[in-house]
This record gives sequence, C-alpha cells and structure tokens, in this order.
Amino acid sequence: MGSLVPRTALPGKSRSIHDEIAKALGYFSIGLGLAEIVAPGAICRAAGIAGQEGVVRAYGTREIATGVAILASHDPTPWIWGRVVGDALDIATVAAAPSNRRDGEDRRWWTVGALIAVTALDAFTA
Repeated sequence: MGSLVPRTALPGKSRSIHDEIAKALGYFSIGLGLAEIVAPGAICRAAGIAGQEGVVRAYGTREIATGVAILASHDPTPWIWGRVVGDALDIATVAAAPSNRRDGEDRRWWTVGALIAVTALDAFTA
C-alpha cells in the first residue's frame, strides 16, 4: 500500500527553507566579500564611515571564506553562526568608526540598522 503523504521532493534532494536561506546567504557572503575586496572605498562611502578600507578588505576575505564554507558544508549551521559573529564585528566597526562626511552620520546608523537586520536573518537561519 502506498503512502498517503504525497512525494514533493526528489529522493536525497530534500531541502528545507533554512537550507535554501543558508545557500542564499553563502552566495550573498561571496558577493559582498568580493565587493569589499575590490571596492573598499565605495563600501566605506556607502556605509558613511571613513578610514576603514583595510578593515573592509579583511572583512571581505572573511565573507568569502564563510560563504564558500556555507556552500561546501553538509551542515552549514556552524558557518552561519560564524556569520553572526562576523555581523557583530561589522556592527562594532561601523558604530565606532568616524563618519566620512556631514551626512555620513545618518548613513552610518542606517548601515547599523541593516547589519542588525542581516544578523537577525543569520540567527534565524542558524
């Protein structure tokens, strides 16, 4: 007798919404990391901070490594928690950095808000 539960996933290929979000976060990390390495000045200007280009490049390397680990791992949970820790570093860096111009103060706090939102998504996914 067959199962009353319809088969909706391919055998061995079942993915939950958390798996899909984790995969998207992996790709997001790689893309963000590349942007931070290639154009740290533009990232700093967009975030409203000044003089942090070297830190942004280093964080870009961290983002790429984390993204690759998320995508390559059978269980991305520890790597997602690594993103949460990285988000905390990002928030602290942006909050403590000097603003880059008169409107930079507003940009800086919008950036902190966006980072908090991403941190919440990371924690939910982990």
